[in-house]
Amino acid sequence: MYRALTIAGSDSGGGAGIQADLKTFAALGVHGMSAITAITAQNTLEVTAVQDVDTEIISAQIDAVVQDIGVDAAKTGMLHKAEVIELVSEKVDEYGFPVVVDPVMVAKSGAVLLDPTAMDTLIGRLLPQATVVTPNAMEAEAISGIKVSTIEEGKRAAKAIARMGAQAVLVKGGHIFHEEKAVDILYQGGAFTLLEGKRHDTRDTHGTGCSLSSAIAAEIAKGREIPKAVERAKAYVNTAIRHGLRIGGGHGPLNHMAELVNEAERYKVLDDLRKAVKVLEAAPELGSLVAEVQMNIGVALPYASTVKEVAAVEGRLTRRGDGVKASGCPWFGASGHIARTILAVRRFDPEIRAAVNLRYSNAAVEACRGLGLVVSFYDRREEPEETKLVEGGTTSWGAEQAVKSAGRVPDVIYHHGDWGKEPMIVVLGASAVHAAERAVAVARRLACA
Repeated sequence: MYRALTIAGSDSGGGAGIQADLKTFAALGVHGMSAITAITAQNTLEVTAVQDVDTEIISAQIDAVVQDIGVDAAKTGMLHKAEVIELVSEKVDEYGFPVVVDPVMVAKSGAVLLDPTAMDTLIGRLLPQATVVTPNAMEAEAISGIKVSTIEEGKRAAKAIARMGAQAVLVKGGHIFHEEKAVDILYQGGAFTLLEGKRHDTRDTHGTGCSLSSAIAAEIAKGREIPKAVERAKAYVNTAIRHGLRIGGGHGPLNHMAELVNEAERYKVLDDLRKAVKVLEAAPELGSLVAEVQMNIGVALPYASTVKEVAAVEGRLTRRGDGVKASGCPWFGASGHIARTILAVRRFDPEIRAAVNLRYSNAAVEACRGLGLVVSFYDRREEPEETKLVEGGTTSWGAEQAVKSAGRVPDVIYHHGDWGKEPMIVVLGASAVHAAERAVAVARRLACA
């Protein structure tokens, strides 16, 4: 078991500080330990109080875990005063573990978390010991004295900070303007690496810096080289931001468990899809509802955001006599059309996880209504030209239009097709089995009509 230590402040709101660090360590498969440097009273809106922990207690915490359990890598967060930085520097010297330094200066709410008089100590004592130092744009500017508002300025700041002794510098790009991407700048051994990530339109980013530095420490603890550790950490944090938790009245925290939950649910999703295929194959009435493009059924992971995180049947389901038969096995990324529909409606209702497509007919639509299902429609002829140019754009646009038309996520979405496009019905469900059972119910109602 790899072991990582966080030397940082406590966040009573659970979004940043040691709470975020320990969640990150656990999510990345590392045993986490902590040495608390300060106790803060805070939530998503503000920091209301700070109580420093005596340096003797901080020292005792570090000694206790190192001397018994051991430390493969550590990270520092809130080191409020110069004497705390001095102590931590001495402990890094004494025990020699690699350390990721997150130079925490100001909280998301604007509260000052580093005494301005301690800056010289941070620069003179701790930065030269850093395996990686991870300032954001404002912190990089404060440390280097170089204005940081562009990538080129970030590079100059990173190089200046490296000259202070750090092995590697990662200037985080969340605050550097770029319309679509968050570009982090890694400087090591005289070379720059730009790490790009999707910029998410969210305010739920509390604890991003803490989580990134602790993720890097976790990967270094596992033995990864710095570039790979940073790359893996950025991917982890990007997923956590994408699925941030909308709690509290201010900046909500990241969802540290999103990636872990998705991985844990992969078997359940495939098992749900396998059972759903059996439901479909056992219904002899379903053959009449197989479209010209065949039939498929898909189900998403709990935090799916890409087609590859939605499982469907490889090769689709084809008509076999009066029924249907799967051509291949359930697997992730097997269907783009069904996956994009599911992903689109989940933006409105994350409880919807699955969908199955059926051949369109007026009678089938009426059968859906007769079962009490909420049915909605979109007209592909109204689709904006710019949407048509994007691969899969029609499916996402259409699902959103159908949701808006119904005033909620419907149970069934259909369209009349367009030039070269077959009309289609899509039945939604909370699970693959749920969607399959609805499809079979529609087929049976049609058969009895």
